[in-house]
Amino acid sequence: MHSCGILLHISSLPDKYGIGTLGKQAYNFVDFLVKSGQEYWQILPIGPTGFGDSPYQSYSAYAGNPLLIDLETLITEGLISADDMDLQIIEKKQTFTDFGQLDSFKQVVLKKACKAFFETADEDTLSDFDTFCNNNKFWLDDYALFTALKKHFRNVMWTEWDDDIRLRKPEAVKRYSDMLAEETSCVKFIQYKFFEQYNALKKYANSKGIKIYGDMPIYVSMDSSDIWASPELFMLDKDRRPTKVAGCPPDAFSKTGQLWGNPLYNWDYIEKTGYKWWISRVEYSGRLFDLTRIDHFRGFESFYAIPYGNETAEIGEWLPGPSMKLFKAIRAELGNVNLVAEDLGFLTADVKKMLKESGFPGMNVLEFAFGGEDSNYLPHNYVKNSVVYIGTHDNDTAIGWYKSSDKATRKNAKKYMALSRKEGLNWGMIRTAYSSVSDLAVIQMQDFLGLGSEARMNIPSTIGGGNWAWRLGENDLTDKLAEKIMKYAKRYFRAPVRKKVKVKLSKKDI
Repeated sequence: MHSCGILLHISSLPDKYGIGTLGKQAYNFVDFLVKSGQEYWQILPIGPTGFGDSPYQSYSAYAGNPLLIDLETLITEGLISADDMDLQIIEKKQTFTDFGQLDSFKQVVLKKACKAFFETADEDTLSDFDTFCNNNKFWLDDYALFTALKKHFRNVMWTEWDDDIRLRKPEAVKRYSDMLAEETSCVKFIQYKFFEQYNALKKYANSKGIKIYGDMPIYVSMDSSDIWASPELFMLDKDRRPTKVAGCPPDAFSKTGQLWGNPLYNWDYIEKTGYKWWISRVEYSGRLFDLTRIDHFRGFESFYAIPYGNETAEIGEWLPGPSMKLFKAIRAELGNVNLVAEDLGFLTADVKKMLKESGFPGMNVLEFAFGGEDSNYLPHNYVKNSVVYIGTHDNDTAIGWYKSSDKATRKNAKKYMALSRKEGLNWGMIRTAYSSVSDLAVIQMQDFLGLGSEARMNIPSTIGGGNWAWRLGENDLTDKLAEKIMKYAKRYFRAPVRKKVKVKLSKKDI
Protein backbone atom coordinates (compact mmCIF):
# COMPACT_ATOMS: atom_id res chain seq x y z
CA MET A 1 0.00 0.00 0.00
CA HIS A 2 1.25 3.47 -0.84
CA SER A 3 2.07 5.86 1.98
CA CYS A 4 3.66 9.26 2.55
CA GLY A 5 5.70 11.17 5.08
CA ILE A 6 7.36 14.48 5.85
CA LEU A 7 11.09 15.11 6.24
CA LEU A 8 11.74 17.52 9.12
CA HIS A 9 14.59 17.17 11.58
CA ILE A 10 13.78 17.59 15.27
CA SER A 11 16.13 20.58 15.45
CA SER A 12 13.96 22.39 12.87
CA LEU A 13 10.90 22.51 15.11
CA PRO A 14 9.95 25.81 16.78
CA ASP A 15 11.08 26.26 20.40
CA LYS A 16 11.75 29.30 22.49
CA TYR A 17 15.19 28.12 23.61
CA GLY A 18 16.97 28.29 20.27
CA ILE A 19 16.49 24.83 18.71
CA GLY A 20 13.73 22.31 18.11
CA THR A 21 13.44 19.69 20.85
CA LEU A 22 11.61 16.55 21.94
CA GLY A 23 9.02 18.65 23.75
CA LYS A 24 5.54 20.02 23.10
CA GLN A 25 6.21 21.19 19.54
CA ALA A 26 7.31 17.68 18.56
CA TYR A 27 3.99 16.30 19.82
CA ASN A 28 2.18 19.06 17.92
CA PHE A 29 4.03 18.04 14.77
CA VAL A 30 2.90 14.43 15.23
CA ASP A 31 -0.68 15.70 15.43
CA PHE A 32 -0.09 17.74 12.26
CA LEU A 33 1.17 14.61 10.49
CA VAL A 34 -2.01 12.79 11.45
CA LYS A 35 -4.21 15.64 10.19
CA SER A 36 -2.18 15.70 6.95
CA GLY A 37 -2.71 12.04 6.09
CA GLN A 38 0.92 11.09 6.69
CA GLU A 39 2.33 7.81 7.99
CA TYR A 40 6.04 8.66 8.42
CA TRP A 41 8.05 11.35 10.12
CA GLN A 42 11.56 11.29 8.69
CA ILE A 43 14.30 12.79 10.85
CA LEU A 44 18.05 13.12 10.43
CA PRO A 45 20.61 11.34 12.68
CA ILE A 46 19.99 12.18 16.34
CA GLY A 47 23.56 11.85 17.68
CA PRO A 48 25.51 14.65 19.40
CA THR A 49 26.90 16.95 16.71
CA GLY A 50 30.56 17.90 16.50
CA PHE A 51 32.54 19.99 14.03
CA GLY A 52 30.35 21.87 11.56
CA ASP A 53 27.15 21.03 13.51
CA SER A 54 26.38 18.20 11.09
CA PRO A 55 24.20 15.29 12.29
CA TYR A 56 26.40 13.16 10.01
CA GLN A 57 29.55 13.98 12.02
CA SER A 58 28.65 12.79 15.51
CA TYR A 59 30.66 12.09 18.65
CA SER A 60 28.86 8.75 18.90
CA ALA A 61 26.99 6.25 16.73
CA TYR A 62 24.69 5.52 19.69
CA ALA A 63 24.27 8.60 21.90
CA GLY A 64 21.50 11.20 21.66
CA ASN A 65 22.06 14.90 21.05
CA PRO A 66 21.78 16.87 24.33
CA LEU A 67 20.71 19.95 22.35
CA LEU A 68 17.42 18.19 21.52
CA ILE A 69 16.45 17.70 25.18
CA ASP A 70 13.33 19.71 26.05
CA LEU A 71 14.00 22.15 28.89
CA GLU A 72 10.31 22.78 29.63
CA THR A 73 10.00 19.13 30.61
CA LEU A 74 12.94 19.48 33.00
CA ILE A 75 11.25 22.56 34.51
CA THR A 76 8.03 20.57 35.02
CA GLU A 77 10.05 17.82 36.71
CA GLY A 78 11.61 20.38 39.07
CA LEU A 79 15.15 19.80 37.83
CA ILE A 80 15.64 23.42 36.74
CA SER A 81 13.87 26.59 37.76
CA ALA A 82 11.66 28.52 35.34
CA ASP A 83 13.28 31.80 36.60
CA ASP A 84 16.84 30.53 35.99
CA MET A 85 18.69 33.44 34.41
CA ASP A 86 20.54 31.07 32.08
CA LEU A 87 17.24 30.31 30.36
CA GLN A 88 17.00 33.93 29.24
CA ILE A 89 20.30 33.91 27.32
CA ILE A 90 18.85 32.80 23.98
CA GLU A 91 16.35 35.07 22.28
CA LYS A 92 12.90 33.52 22.09
CA LYS A 93 12.24 34.52 18.49
CA GLN A 94 15.26 32.98 16.78
CA THR A 95 14.59 31.91 13.19
CA PHE A 96 17.80 29.90 12.76
CA THR A 97 19.77 27.84 15.26
CA ASP A 98 22.99 29.38 16.61
CA PHE A 99 24.79 26.16 17.52
CA GLY A 100 27.87 27.79 19.05
CA GLN A 101 25.91 29.93 21.49
CA LEU A 102 23.36 27.22 22.18
CA ASP A 103 25.82 24.45 23.09
CA SER A 104 27.56 26.36 25.88
CA PHE A 105 24.23 27.66 27.20
CA LYS A 106 22.52 24.29 27.28
CA GLN A 107 25.45 22.48 28.89
CA VAL A 108 25.29 24.91 31.83
CA VAL A 109 21.55 24.32 32.27
CA LEU A 110 21.80 20.54 31.92
CA LYS A 111 24.57 20.41 34.50
CA LYS A 112 22.25 22.17 36.97
CA ALA A 113 19.54 19.62 36.17
CA CYS A 114 22.04 16.80 36.76
CA LYS A 115 22.97 18.17 40.18
CA ALA A 116 19.31 18.50 41.16
CA PHE A 117 18.56 14.98 39.92
CA PHE A 118 21.17 13.26 42.10
CA GLU A 119 20.21 15.39 45.09
CA THR A 120 16.44 14.79 44.90
CA ALA A 121 15.75 11.54 43.00
CA ASP A 122 13.94 8.82 44.95
CA GLU A 123 14.98 5.16 45.00
CA ASP A 124 12.67 4.15 42.13
CA THR A 125 13.99 6.91 39.88
CA LEU A 126 17.60 6.08 40.69
CA SER A 127 16.83 2.43 39.98
CA ASP A 128 15.46 3.41 36.55
CA PHE A 129 18.62 5.40 35.90
CA ASP A 130 20.80 2.43 36.88
CA THR A 131 18.76 0.15 34.61
CA PHE A 132 19.28 2.54 31.69
CA CYS A 133 23.03 2.64 32.34
CA ASN A 134 23.27 -1.15 32.53
CA ASN A 135 21.16 -1.72 29.40
CA ASN A 136 23.34 0.69 27.43
CA LYS A 137 26.67 -0.13 29.01
CA PHE A 138 28.06 -1.46 25.72
CA TRP A 139 28.36 2.12 24.41
CA LEU A 140 27.51 4.46 27.30
CA ASP A 141 30.59 3.91 29.48
CA ASP A 142 33.00 4.70 26.64
CA TYR A 143 30.94 7.66 25.45
CA ALA A 144 30.64 9.15 28.95
CA LEU A 145 34.38 8.93 29.58
CA PHE A 146 35.15 10.22 26.07
CA THR A 147 32.88 13.24 26.61
CA ALA A 148 34.40 13.99 30.01
CA LEU A 149 37.89 13.70 28.54
CA LYS A 150 36.98 16.06 25.70
CA LYS A 151 36.14 18.70 28.30
CA HIS A 152 39.26 17.91 30.35
CA PHE A 153 41.48 18.40 27.28
CA ARG A 154 39.75 21.66 26.29
CA ASN A 155 37.68 20.07 23.53
CA VAL A 156 40.56 19.11 21.21
CA MET A 157 40.24 16.00 19.05
CA TRP A 158 41.09 12.79 20.96
CA THR A 159 44.08 12.20 18.68
CA GLU A 160 45.71 15.19 20.42
CA TRP A 161 45.22 13.87 23.98
CA ASP A 162 48.12 12.63 26.11
CA ASP A 163 49.48 9.38 24.69
CA ASP A 164 48.51 7.17 27.61
CA ILE A 165 44.77 7.92 27.40
CA ARG A 166 44.78 8.46 23.63
CA LEU A 167 46.02 4.87 23.31
CA ARG A 168 43.69 3.72 26.12
CA LYS A 169 46.39 2.29 28.37
CA PRO A 170 44.47 0.40 31.10
CA GLU A 171 46.08 2.33 33.96
CA ALA A 172 45.23 5.65 32.25
CA VAL A 173 41.61 4.62 31.65
CA LYS A 174 41.25 3.73 35.34
CA ARG A 175 42.97 6.92 36.53
CA TYR A 176 40.84 9.21 34.41
CA SER A 177 37.67 7.25 35.15
CA ASP A 178 38.23 7.83 38.87
CA MET A 179 39.21 11.47 38.42
CA LEU A 180 36.26 12.30 36.15
CA ALA A 181 33.63 10.14 37.85
CA GLU A 182 31.31 13.07 38.63
CA GLU A 183 31.51 14.36 35.07
CA THR A 184 30.83 10.92 33.53
CA SER A 185 27.80 10.47 35.79
CA CYS A 186 26.44 13.74 34.48
CA VAL A 187 26.97 12.64 30.86
CA LYS A 188 25.02 9.45 31.62
CA PHE A 189 22.23 11.47 33.24
CA ILE A 190 21.93 13.64 30.11
CA GLN A 191 21.66 10.53 27.93
CA TYR A 192 19.10 9.09 30.35
CA LYS A 193 16.96 12.21 29.94
CA PHE A 194 17.40 12.32 26.17
CA PHE A 195 16.18 8.76 25.67
CA GLU A 196 13.41 9.13 28.25
CA GLN A 197 12.04 12.04 26.22
CA TYR A 198 12.72 10.43 22.83
CA ASN A 199 11.03 7.14 23.68
CA ALA A 200 8.00 8.91 25.13
CA LEU A 201 7.66 10.89 21.88
CA LYS A 202 8.07 7.77 19.74
CA LYS A 203 5.46 5.95 21.80
CA TYR A 204 3.05 8.83 21.28
CA ALA A 205 3.77 8.95 17.53
CA ASN A 206 3.29 5.21 17.12
CA SER A 207 0.02 5.34 19.07
CA LYS A 208 -1.23 7.86 16.51
CA GLY A 209 -0.17 5.67 13.58
CA ILE A 210 2.97 7.69 12.82
CA LYS A 211 6.21 5.81 12.22
CA ILE A 212 9.61 7.36 12.91
CA TYR A 213 11.90 7.13 9.87
CA GLY A 214 15.48 7.59 11.06
CA ASP A 215 18.84 7.97 9.39
CA MET A 216 22.09 6.04 9.91
CA PRO A 217 25.31 7.51 8.50
CA ILE A 218 27.46 4.76 7.00
CA TYR A 219 30.61 6.24 8.57
CA VAL A 220 31.38 7.55 12.04
CA SER A 221 33.30 10.71 12.84
CA MET A 222 37.05 10.53 13.50
CA ASP A 223 36.44 12.54 16.65
CA SER A 224 34.09 9.99 18.20
CA SER A 225 34.00 7.62 21.12
CA ASP A 226 33.46 4.75 18.64
CA ILE A 227 36.87 5.12 17.00
CA TRP A 228 38.68 6.00 20.24
CA ALA A 229 37.21 2.91 21.95
CA SER A 230 37.45 0.46 19.02
CA PRO A 231 40.33 1.56 16.73
CA GLU A 232 40.78 -1.97 15.40
CA LEU A 233 37.56 -1.57 13.40
CA PHE A 234 39.04 1.19 11.22
CA MET A 235 41.91 1.88 8.81
CA LEU A 236 44.33 3.54 11.26
CA ASP A 237 48.11 3.47 11.60
CA LYS A 238 50.04 2.46 14.73
CA ASP A 239 49.52 5.95 16.17
CA ARG A 240 45.77 5.58 15.57
CA ARG A 241 45.58 8.17 12.83
CA PRO A 242 43.76 7.44 9.55
CA THR A 243 45.61 6.02 6.57
CA LYS A 244 42.71 6.62 4.17
CA VAL A 245 39.48 8.56 4.59
CA ALA A 246 36.00 8.58 3.08
CA GLY A 247 34.46 10.78 0.42
CA CYS A 248 33.15 10.84 -3.12
CA PRO A 249 34.99 11.58 -6.36
CA PRO A 250 34.15 14.70 -8.38
CA ASP A 251 30.50 14.73 -9.50
CA ALA A 252 27.55 17.05 -10.11
CA PHE A 253 27.63 18.16 -6.46
CA SER A 254 31.29 19.19 -6.45
CA LYS A 255 34.03 19.57 -9.09
CA THR A 256 36.70 18.51 -6.58
CA GLY A 257 34.59 15.75 -5.02
CA GLN A 258 33.40 15.46 -1.45
CA LEU A 259 36.09 15.00 1.20
CA TRP A 260 34.16 13.76 4.23
CA GLY A 261 37.30 12.84 6.17
CA ASN A 262 35.78 9.89 8.07
CA PRO A 263 38.11 6.93 8.70
CA LEU A 264 37.26 3.89 6.61
CA TYR A 265 36.33 0.49 8.00
CA ASN A 266 38.80 -2.36 8.28
CA TRP A 267 36.36 -4.76 6.66
CA ASP A 268 38.76 -7.73 6.84
CA TYR A 269 38.88 -7.46 10.62
CA ILE A 270 35.14 -6.80 10.91
CA GLU A 271 34.40 -9.91 8.85
CA LYS A 272 36.55 -11.99 11.21
CA THR A 273 34.37 -10.84 14.13
CA GLY A 274 31.22 -11.97 12.32
CA TYR A 275 30.24 -8.33 11.69
CA LYS A 276 29.40 -8.03 15.37
CA TRP A 277 29.75 -4.22 15.56
CA TRP A 278 27.51 -3.63 12.55
CA ILE A 279 24.90 -6.11 13.74
CA SER A 280 24.79 -4.30 17.08
CA ARG A 281 24.43 -0.94 15.36
CA VAL A 282 21.56 -2.09 13.12
CA GLU A 283 19.80 -3.78 16.04
CA TYR A 284 20.06 -0.57 18.09
CA SER A 285 18.72 1.47 15.17
CA GLY A 286 15.75 -0.89 14.96
CA ARG A 287 14.89 -0.04 18.56
CA LEU A 288 15.07 3.70 17.91
CA PHE A 289 13.32 3.87 14.54
CA ASP A 290 10.49 2.10 12.71
CA LEU A 291 12.37 2.54 9.44
CA THR A 292 16.03 3.48 8.91
CA ARG A 293 17.75 5.01 5.90
CA ILE A 294 21.37 3.86 5.52
CA ASP A 295 23.39 6.72 4.09
CA HIS A 296 25.76 6.05 1.13
CA PHE A 297 24.57 2.48 0.58
CA ARG A 298 26.86 2.00 -2.41
CA GLY A 299 29.82 2.18 0.00
CA PHE A 300 29.04 -1.36 1.15
CA GLU A 301 29.79 -2.72 -2.34
CA SER A 302 32.87 -0.56 -2.95
CA PHE A 303 34.06 2.62 -1.29
CA TYR A 304 36.16 5.57 -2.36
CA ALA A 305 39.40 5.78 -0.36
CA ILE A 306 41.27 9.10 -0.27
CA PRO A 307 44.84 9.23 1.10
CA TYR A 308 44.81 10.93 4.50
CA GLY A 309 46.08 14.49 4.28
CA ASN A 310 44.75 15.24 0.80
CA GLU A 311 42.94 18.57 0.63
CA THR A 312 40.35 17.45 -1.95
CA ALA A 313 38.73 14.20 -3.07
CA GLU A 314 40.12 14.38 -6.60
CA ILE A 315 42.67 11.61 -5.98
CA GLY A 316 41.45 8.32 -4.57
CA GLU A 317 40.77 4.66 -5.32
CA TRP A 318 37.78 2.36 -5.16
CA LEU A 319 38.19 -0.55 -2.74
CA PRO A 320 35.87 -3.54 -2.25
CA GLY A 321 33.35 -3.53 0.59
CA PRO A 322 31.59 -6.46 2.27
CA SER A 323 28.57 -6.31 -0.06
CA MET A 324 25.92 -8.96 0.70
CA LYS A 325 28.11 -10.82 3.22
CA LEU A 326 27.31 -8.06 5.72
CA PHE A 327 23.56 -8.03 5.10
CA LYS A 328 23.32 -11.81 5.17
CA ALA A 329 25.05 -11.77 8.56
CA ILE A 330 22.65 -9.09 9.81
CA ARG A 331 19.62 -11.06 8.61
CA ALA A 332 20.93 -14.29 10.12
CA GLU A 333 21.13 -12.57 13.52
CA LEU A 334 18.20 -10.11 13.42
CA GLY A 335 15.81 -11.45 10.78
CA ASN A 336 14.24 -8.97 8.38
CA VAL A 337 15.23 -5.39 9.15
CA ASN A 338 13.42 -2.25 8.00
CA LEU A 339 16.07 -0.40 6.02
CA VAL A 340 16.06 2.01 3.09
CA ALA A 341 19.14 2.16 0.87
CA GLU A 342 20.40 5.64 -0.01
CA ASP A 343 21.52 4.58 -3.47
CA LEU A 344 21.88 8.00 -5.10
CA GLY A 345 24.68 8.93 -7.47
CA PHE A 346 26.53 6.84 -10.03
CA LEU A 347 25.71 3.16 -9.52
CA THR A 348 27.68 0.32 -11.07
CA ALA A 349 26.10 -2.96 -12.13
CA ASP A 350 27.51 -4.57 -8.95
CA VAL A 351 25.85 -1.93 -6.72
CA LYS A 352 22.53 -2.46 -8.49
CA LYS A 353 22.90 -6.21 -8.01
CA MET A 354 23.59 -5.74 -4.28
CA LEU A 355 20.51 -3.52 -3.92
CA LYS A 356 18.31 -6.08 -5.67
CA GLU A 357 19.64 -8.97 -3.58
CA SER A 358 19.18 -7.02 -0.34
CA GLY A 359 15.52 -6.37 -1.10
CA PHE A 360 15.78 -2.90 0.47
CA PRO A 361 13.91 -0.04 -1.19
CA GLY A 362 16.12 2.47 -2.96
CA MET A 363 15.59 6.21 -3.43
CA ASN A 364 14.40 8.48 -6.24
CA VAL A 365 14.91 12.25 -6.34
CA LEU A 366 12.79 14.34 -8.69
CA GLU A 367 15.31 17.18 -8.76
CA PHE A 368 17.73 14.80 -10.51
CA ALA A 369 15.22 13.85 -13.21
CA PHE A 370 15.10 16.63 -15.75
CA GLY A 371 18.63 17.14 -17.04
CA GLY A 372 17.96 14.83 -20.01
CA GLU A 373 15.42 12.48 -21.56
CA ASP A 374 17.08 9.27 -20.33
CA SER A 375 17.31 10.00 -16.61
CA ASN A 376 16.69 7.07 -14.27
CA TYR A 377 15.03 9.55 -11.92
CA LEU A 378 12.11 10.25 -14.25
CA PRO A 379 9.00 8.82 -12.52
CA HIS A 380 8.14 6.37 -15.31
CA ASN A 381 11.41 4.56 -14.48
CA TYR A 382 10.56 4.04 -10.79
CA VAL A 383 9.74 0.68 -9.21
CA LYS A 384 7.28 0.12 -6.40
CA ASN A 385 9.93 -0.88 -3.87
CA SER A 386 11.37 2.61 -3.54
CA VAL A 387 11.04 5.95 -1.75
CA VAL A 388 10.50 9.09 -3.82
CA TYR A 389 11.59 12.59 -2.81
CA ILE A 390 11.50 15.99 -4.47
CA GLY A 391 14.83 16.53 -2.71
CA THR A 392 16.56 15.36 0.46
CA HIS A 393 18.29 17.39 3.17
CA ASP A 394 21.28 17.73 0.79
CA ASN A 395 19.20 19.30 -2.00
CA ASP A 396 17.74 22.74 -2.50
CA THR A 397 14.03 23.27 -1.93
CA ALA A 398 11.76 22.77 -4.94
CA ILE A 399 11.44 26.53 -5.49
CA GLY A 400 15.18 27.12 -5.01
CA TRP A 401 16.08 24.25 -7.34
CA TYR A 402 13.79 25.46 -10.11
CA LYS A 403 15.06 29.05 -9.93
CA SER A 404 18.71 27.95 -10.07
CA SER A 405 18.25 25.35 -12.85
CA ASP A 406 19.15 26.10 -16.46
CA LYS A 407 16.49 26.91 -19.03
CA ALA A 408 16.45 23.41 -20.59
CA THR A 409 15.97 21.71 -17.21
CA ARG A 410 13.13 24.05 -16.27
CA LYS A 411 11.46 23.45 -19.65
CA ASN A 412 11.74 19.66 -19.29
CA ALA A 413 10.38 19.77 -15.74
CA LYS A 414 7.47 22.01 -16.64
CA LYS A 415 6.50 19.84 -19.60
CA TYR A 416 6.91 16.45 -17.93
CA MET A 417 5.08 17.36 -14.71
CA ALA A 418 2.47 19.55 -16.45
CA LEU A 419 3.31 22.36 -14.05
CA SER A 420 0.88 25.22 -13.93
CA ARG A 421 1.06 28.65 -12.34
CA LYS A 422 -2.34 28.07 -10.72
CA GLU A 423 -1.21 24.92 -8.91
CA GLY A 424 2.24 26.24 -8.05
CA LEU A 425 5.64 24.68 -8.74
CA ASN A 426 6.04 23.03 -5.33
CA TRP A 427 2.57 21.49 -5.36
CA GLY A 428 3.07 20.27 -8.92
CA MET A 429 6.21 18.46 -7.80
CA ILE A 430 4.39 17.07 -4.73
CA ARG A 431 1.63 15.80 -7.06
CA THR A 432 4.21 14.15 -9.32
CA ALA A 433 5.89 12.40 -6.39
CA TYR A 434 2.58 11.29 -4.87
CA SER A 435 1.28 9.96 -8.21
CA SER A 436 4.39 7.82 -8.82
CA VAL A 437 4.48 4.05 -8.23
CA SER A 438 6.97 4.38 -5.34
CA ASP A 439 5.56 2.77 -2.21
CA LEU A 440 6.59 5.73 -0.06
CA ALA A 441 6.71 9.44 -0.93
CA VAL A 442 8.57 11.76 1.47
CA ILE A 443 8.50 15.54 1.04
CA GLN A 444 10.58 18.12 2.91
CA MET A 445 8.46 20.38 5.08
CA GLN A 446 10.02 23.38 3.30
CA ASP A 447 8.37 22.27 0.05
CA PHE A 448 4.91 22.07 1.57
CA LEU A 449 5.49 25.66 2.71
CA GLY A 450 6.74 26.74 -0.74
CA LEU A 451 10.02 28.16 0.59
CA GLY A 452 13.09 29.11 -1.43
CA SER A 453 16.82 28.53 -1.06
CA GLU A 454 16.89 30.49 2.20
CA ALA A 455 15.27 27.43 3.82
CA ARG A 456 17.75 24.89 2.47
CA MET A 457 18.98 22.48 5.15
CA ASN A 458 22.47 21.68 3.85
CA ILE A 459 24.86 22.34 0.98
CA PRO A 460 27.21 19.34 0.58
CA SER A 461 30.97 19.98 0.80
CA THR A 462 30.45 23.19 2.77
CA ILE A 463 30.73 23.99 6.48
CA GLY A 464 28.80 26.72 8.26
CA GLY A 465 26.88 29.20 6.15
CA GLY A 466 23.59 28.29 7.80
CA ASN A 467 23.80 24.54 7.23
CA TRP A 468 21.49 22.51 9.52
CA ALA A 469 20.10 25.72 11.08
CA TRP A 470 16.72 26.23 9.36
CA ARG A 471 13.64 26.13 11.58
CA LEU A 472 9.87 26.21 11.24
CA GLY A 473 7.97 29.33 12.19
CA GLU A 474 5.58 29.08 15.15
CA ASN A 475 2.54 29.64 12.93
CA ASP A 476 3.54 27.55 9.90
CA LEU A 477 1.60 24.38 10.75
CA THR A 478 -1.93 25.55 10.02
CA ASP A 479 -5.11 23.51 9.72
CA LYS A 480 -5.52 24.91 6.21
CA LEU A 481 -2.13 23.49 5.17
CA ALA A 482 -2.92 20.13 6.80
CA GLU A 483 -6.20 19.95 4.88
CA LYS A 484 -4.45 20.65 1.60
CA ILE A 485 -1.80 18.00 2.20
CA MET A 486 -4.52 15.52 3.20
CA LYS A 487 -6.36 16.27 -0.04
CA TYR A 488 -3.29 15.28 -2.09
CA ALA A 489 -2.61 12.23 0.10
CA LYS A 490 -6.17 10.96 -0.35
CA ARG A 491 -6.26 11.70 -4.07
CA TYR A 492 -3.26 9.41 -4.65
CA PHE A 493 -4.31 6.78 -2.10
CA ARG A 494 -1.43 7.48 0.28
CA ALA A 495 -3.44 8.54 3.35
CA PRO A 496 -3.85 5.69 5.87
CA VAL A 497 -7.17 4.69 7.40
CA ARG A 498 -6.67 5.21 11.12
CA LYS A 499 -8.44 3.84 14.15
CA LYS A 500 -8.65 5.99 17.24
CA VAL A 501 -6.23 4.73 19.87
CA LYS A 502 -5.92 5.98 23.43
CA VAL A 503 -2.38 6.18 24.73
CA LYS A 504 -1.19 6.45 28.29
CA LEU A 505 2.34 7.81 28.54
CA SER A 506 4.36 6.58 31.48
CA LYS A 507 6.98 8.86 32.99
CA LYS A 508 9.63 6.21 32.68
CA ASP A 509 9.64 4.78 29.18
CA ILE A 510 13.23 3.86 28.45
